[in-house]
Amino acid sequence: MTNTPATTWDVIVIGSGIGGLVTASQLAAKGARTLVLERYLIPGGSGGSFRREGYTFDVGASMIFGFGERGHTNLLTRALADVGQHCDTVPDPAQLEYHLPGGLTVTVDRDYTAFIDRLSALFPHEAQGIRAFYDTCWQVFNCLDAMPLLSLEDPAYLAKVFFRAPLACLGLARWLPVNVGDVARQHIRDPQLLKLIDMECFCWSVMPADLTPMINAGMVFSDRHAGGINYPKGGVGVIAEKLVAGLESHGGAIRYKARVTKVLIEAGQAVGVELASGEQLRARRVVSNATRWDTFSGPASGDATTASEPATTGLVPAAQTPKAETTWRRRYKPSPSFLSLHLGVEASLIPEGFHCHHLLLEDWAEMEAEQGVIFVSIPTLLDPSLAPAGRHIVHTFTPSDIQHWRGLSPSAYRAKKQADAERLVQRLEAILPGLGGAIRHREIGTPRTHRRFLGRMGGSYGPIPALRLPGLLPMPFNRTGLKGLYCVGDSCFPGQGLNAVAFSGFACAHRIGADLGLNPWALPA
Repeated sequence: MTNTPATTWDVIVIGSGIGGLVTASQLAAKGARTLVLERYLIPGGSGGSFRREGYTFDVGASMIFGFGERGHTNLLTRALADVGQHCDTVPDPAQLEYHLPGGLTVTVDRDYTAFIDRLSALFPHEAQGIRAFYDTCWQVFNCLDAMPLLSLEDPAYLAKVFFRAPLACLGLARWLPVNVGDVARQHIRDPQLLKLIDMECFCWSVMPADLTPMINAGMVFSDRHAGGINYPKGGVGVIAEKLVAGLESHGGAIRYKARVTKVLIEAGQAVGVELASGEQLRARRVVSNATRWDTFSGPASGDATTASEPATTGLVPAAQTPKAETTWRRRYKPSPSFLSLHLGVEASLIPEGFHCHHLLLEDWAEMEAEQGVIFVSIPTLLDPSLAPAGRHIVHTFTPSDIQHWRGLSPSAYRAKKQADAERLVQRLEAILPGLGGAIRHREIGTPRTHRRFLGRMGGSYGPIPALRLPGLLPMPFNRTGLKGLYCVGDSCFPGQGLNAVAFSGFACAHRIGADLGLNPWALPA
């Protein structure tokens, strides 16, 4: 074992997902000596990109919020600007197009009025309720957009922001314990329309409306019309690369192929980390951008007999894992991972005027089932440079739990990959006729792939409620029950999505900045 006596860092961040990079770059900009440790070769985690044979593929979804120009909810724009960086983006004229059971097809236009008119034409008897429901989402969004989104764990910040925007604070507090389904049913009765709102939630939260917090829906259902969906030129991975550049320009550092295996704990306090090589690094504060299952040891959920991952050995041993983490595991379970296909296809396959993002479901009963919903992104419609001339990228993925991929021999695993991929392509022929014959390049990722390359338990993309909870109130913030250790990312308030984990990063950096005496007195403009 090597105990390196080199620099003692102010902050070490474990993992270079977007949440971790926002935390690190914000802290570096405040003057903290900050080091990011990344187990893989490139930054970004599920918000990264990889290159194959002239294609630039996004690891995760390419439907990106947070690049607006006004207000306070444009968190990716603000995070980059704070460290002197900027991403050129391409606006998407629509969030996505739904292809749903019974021939229901709905496009979510960038223009709010056009979307409401389109939906009202499909459900004319619910026109008033449609307007009332989505206008309520705007009320939530306007509260969020009126204040800089920093740490709710800092009393000084809360006092300042209440003084600046008291009505917005009170309005936000009203919606914290509320879920979307309750609000939707106040205004809407049509069962098919309520199922559509379930899908509106599921497409980004992997949960139906009854389990989706109203705060999250207020952000997503409104920001798609306010700031809009904007794709970063060069691929989603550019966001992480720019954040790394900003981190380094402010004196921070990142190390790749540096897998952390242990958080060092002395006298009940986190004081650094140990790498797989045995090297130890010391810091005044440690931040885990791993999931909470990968951070703390313990059962995957409150019911270990049914959990897809019965137990985890985290960076913090069970003896030091705070009791609050057991409560969290009873409330939340891992969301499924994905079966994903990154396809290079003949450009002639894609019809003129085709939207970039699509969602396909053939049977409402299958919405939460294994490989039920199919998501499609065609980012080359926005940035043709991502593929060779005469080609498009079709990135399609469907939820898949790791339990269906365990215990397979190498040959059985390969056979399942091929069979499931072929079935996915066949289903997509419903919206892209001729897809199977137009494929010129194919990469298949399974939950095991996501687990291996992203270092996430079961390849999960974050927690979802294991039972019905009161909105966002039970979600943990950045501080943990172990002094000196913080968490950031989709296991923390406010949850999944690039803009959400950017919020988490801002909040974590602000809380640590308060603890280290680095924060400016004034709130951001």
